[in-house]
Amino acid sequence: MEIESPNYAKFQTRNPVVRRLIDRFYVTLRSLLSTLEYDSVLDAGCGEGETIARLAGRLPDRVAGVDIRADCVAYTSRRFPGMEVSQQDVRELAFASGAFDLVICLEVLEHLDDPAAALSELSRVSRRDLVISVPHEPWFRIGSLVRGRHVTRFGNHPEHLQGWSRRELELFLAPRVELVSLTGSFPWQIAHCRSL
Repeated sequence: MEIESPNYAKFQTRNPVVRRLIDRFYVTLRSLLSTLEYDSVLDAGCGEGETIARLAGRLPDRVAGVDIRADCVAYTSRRFPGMEVSQQDVRELAFASGAFDLVICLEVLEHLDDPAAALSELSRVSRRDLVISVPHEPWFRIGSLVRGRHVTRFGNHPEHLQGWSRRELELFLAPRVELVSLTGSFPWQIAHCRSL
């Protein structure tokens, strides 16, 4: 069971350094989630369901996933039968306000031309907590260059439309959500937020 997706390919890499960085990212995420209380979770931008798989044992009975790609929705639905998975744009979610205790949105905002609209919508459907992650620039690009990736774009992934340093991410989040904590798991940033 495979899918043609750069995101899927990232999790299939044989590069031991990249695998270690991804594993460490999920250790950091699990540690953060262990401090929160939630009975419902939305994985906004669920892709192929990798986050759901890696957070097994940390998730409640009610878990929903959305992704803009129909093939990802179909793949995740097959991978997790019975889970509520639907094709939706994170900028226009078909959920009531405060529908989920926890909303997770990992490695999505950098792909959007209007990440502020997405953040507002994610905050709207979150009853309490919102956890987002984005690449930590310029380190993410430098890492790509070191690996010989996207050289003609100076390390910038062709699907990344946005990039944030730590300070830029704080400034982006500040008017839209309450920033509870901002941690790093090189080369990513993980922000724990609450709706205003």
